[in-house]
Amino acid sequence: MLNTTRVCRLILLAGLCALVAPTPGQAQIYSWRDANGNFVLSDRPPNADALTVAVPHTRSIRSTRPAIASFENRYDDLITYHAFANGVRPELVRAVIQTESAFNPRARSPKGAMGLMQLMPDTAAQFGVTNPYDPAENIRAGVAYLRQLLTGYQENEELALAAYNAGPAAVERYGNRIPPYRETRDYVNKVRTSPRSVRRTTWPT
Repeated sequence: MLNTTRVCRLILLAGLCALVAPTPGQAQIYSWRDANGNFVLSDRPPNADALTVAVPHTRSIRSTRPAIASFENRYDDLITYHAFANGVRPELVRAVIQTESAFNPRARSPKGAMGLMQLMPDTAAQFGVTNPYDPAENIRAGVAYLRQLLTGYQENEELALAAYNAGPAAVERYGNRIPPYRETRDYVNKVRTSPRSVRRTTWPT
């Protein structure tokens, strides 16, 4: 018996593909679950009995950046509010979030950092966060922590970012300089050169 939910999902995907990539030609989508129960989509059939859905006017399936942009904009008011409240450039906050989690509020690192601004458990506790995956709590604490670091390093954004990534102890260990860790140096460079970091900020009067 054909799975109705599966068919509807494939038809929806077919429609989206037609909208996203309006180029000549025709493509096929094949769908199945592998031995581990994972849902798989492919342009090649797993076997001769695979369910086929034609996708007119498209040669491939592609993801689009506007979906990411709209996800980012969802938190714009929170970012602006807490940035201005703490005297931190909102562009810097956006660049940190993009680098830390790509605006995924459920992100968790192997080291245990959580949420949009990847708060470590000690940092979350320091700023009274009860749910680090709640965007409002996470951004509030993350921006407050950035403000604390900026104050401690006399508004030096590079040192504050290095401390945000590697911890203040690591920065102090190397004489208040960016530690020679490749991950930390790449992190600082990525945030500082992000298009989100270089916009000019107009502060409220």
